[in-house]
Amino acid sequence: MTGQTVAALLVGILFSLSAALATVPLPQINPQKVINISAAPFHAVGDGTTINTAAIQNAIRAAASATPADGLIGGTVEIPAGIFLSGPLTMESGVNLRLDRGAVLRMLPYASYPDKESPPDFLSAREDHNIEISGAGAIDGQGAPWWPLARVHGARRPRMIAFSTCSRVLIENVTLSNSPMFHIAISGKSSDITVRGVTIRANPSTDPVNPGHNTDACDVKGKNILIENCDVSVGDDNFTCGGDTSDVLITNCTYGYGHGVSIGSPTWGGVSNITVINCTFSNTESGIRIKSDRDRGGYVHDLHYLNLRMNNVGCPILIYGSYMSHERAFRDLNDLTPAVAATYPAADVTDRTPIYSDITFSNITATVQPGRRAGLIWGLPEAPVRNVLLEDVDINADEPFGIYDAQNVRLVHCEITVADGTNLSVTNAQVAIDP
Repeated sequence: MTGQTVAALLVGILFSLSAALATVPLPQINPQKVINISAAPFHAVGDGTTINTAAIQNAIRAAASATPADGLIGGTVEIPAGIFLSGPLTMESGVNLRLDRGAVLRMLPYASYPDKESPPDFLSAREDHNIEISGAGAIDGQGAPWWPLARVHGARRPRMIAFSTCSRVLIENVTLSNSPMFHIAISGKSSDITVRGVTIRANPSTDPVNPGHNTDACDVKGKNILIENCDVSVGDDNFTCGGDTSDVLITNCTYGYGHGVSIGSPTWGGVSNITVINCTFSNTESGIRIKSDRDRGGYVHDLHYLNLRMNNVGCPILIYGSYMSHERAFRDLNDLTPAVAATYPAADVTDRTPIYSDITFSNITATVQPGRRAGLIWGLPEAPVRNVLLEDVDINADEPFGIYDAQNVRLVHCEITVADGTNLSVTNAQVAIDP
């Protein structure tokens, strides 16, 4: 592929991005209908100690039942300045939950949260549409006491925002912090999802005193998804999606601690048309991470990673299909050698085999944490990673970039600088290098 061909490809991608930005429909909620939870008849109290679950839930129901006007439905539930303690709430179609500046919606603490064996999610919705969570306020999960349960077999934790099979969803400008588990989890056959200008914070999983576990910032599954202008630092994936996901644009986001922008591990149903552009990564465990395994895989293709800046990351680019391997030799990805990778046993191809193809990395710079590798692309013997382009990728690391079980990997105008000069580590792979 020539430089002109690569440039033409990127122009086409950018054109598609512009179209994508204009085609994610937003909620159609009546802005004139506003219900303040502190006003009559709801009388919520923002003193940080009064439990306001019933008052807020009644306000949500009242907004949802508002008479449609001018083609718009529902209304806004306004949370004014103050600290409003609440138990689990159910969102409804046509409701904008708006947190004013200085407002904190705080989850009940662990000690008083209902049903420890199967705790309900905090803000949930199922098969609803036209839902919004907005404003300059915050939602506080008080999640630290829940985090150690990630190590307890069978223990369950609530998610902060959990929507399933919903459409026209907007989460905008709010600050989310310290969820017991995932902060945003959108699943099922959801569509038209926008997460914009959101700040998400939780302790990293490496915190020596109180590590956050499985506090993913944004898990979004579905179609037609826009994530933009977000600022994220958490204890697990900064973003991730599973199978049955397509047409995703992630742009102008800042990522701190966390496991990176991920796909997987379950990818059955397929993942396609994902673009990550103009984002920065600092101290993330991985920059871009695509993971699955033989019993969890699907067809993952047409992925574009453009204009990314990474500083002090653990692994800038990581693609592999052996996520659940229990053998230590295959789980230590940083020290995985060509000789060890070549011993990975083959298996029959099934409908759950991870298939990765048509992946572009362009205009990426990265500095890697001491002792860590520049990257890894590792397919399966029966299903090599195919058609990968790295163009204008500049990585500085102590350990080489591994390319194992892969076909048609092209490096165009790349500078991978490794301390001992061994920039690439290759086995069972077709790699072409254009200086």
